[in-house]
Amino acid sequence: MNWTEILSPIKSSAYFEQLWEKVEAAYATEKCFPPKDQIFRALELTPFDQIKVVIIGQDPYHNDDQANGLCFSVSEKVKAPPSLKNIFKELKDDLDVERSQQELDDWAKQGVLLLNATLTVKAHSPNAHKDLGWDKFTNFIIKEISEKKEQVVFVLWGAFAQKKEELINSSQHFIIKSAHPSPFSVYCGFYGSKPFSQINDYLISNGKTPIWW
Repeated sequence: MNWTEILSPIKSSAYFEQLWEKVEAAYATEKCFPPKDQIFRALELTPFDQIKVVIIGQDPYHNDDQANGLCFSVSEKVKAPPSLKNIFKELKDDLDVERSQQELDDWAKQGVLLLNATLTVKAHSPNAHKDLGWDKFTNFIIKEISEKKEQVVFVLWGAFAQKKEELINSSQHFIIKSAHPSPFSVYCGFYGSKPFSQINDYLISNGKTPIWW
């Protein structure tokens, strides 16, 4: 199956039509991120039939030139934000991998869906679009992955992402939960959680190619 087939029921609904009208109005009247042509980039880079891992974020980075349509990922032209730095620090500690790039396209192309719950944001206003209605769309995506695929790893960092656990069939998939990588909670269980080795161990044990982090 592909995203066109999966999303057809929700994209043809009155709900999505209204959501998209609100998104277009926001982009027409105020500065928003990511660039409009990158709103669905997570889906474009990770085809439905190739999903192995789903990492759930909250909403896009809200400062200039940061958001590129993938949760936690930022453009190479800006400084890595604290959460991303902490993710890379844990990756180094977990698998001794030192990343040289902060755009996470390579993860996405290997089957890691980097999905924000809210796909857009007003510039310099975190969570400004949380009430536009994106949640219904991204919850639909999470449920479809849970129902139509098997042995996917869902990574839920922090309390917000962990609310999505109710959408996932835990008997069919592997759920990794820990504190969020933000500076406020990184010492509350994110550091030392070893998510990257856990993901690869699970994939290998189910006959899948591990992720080259």
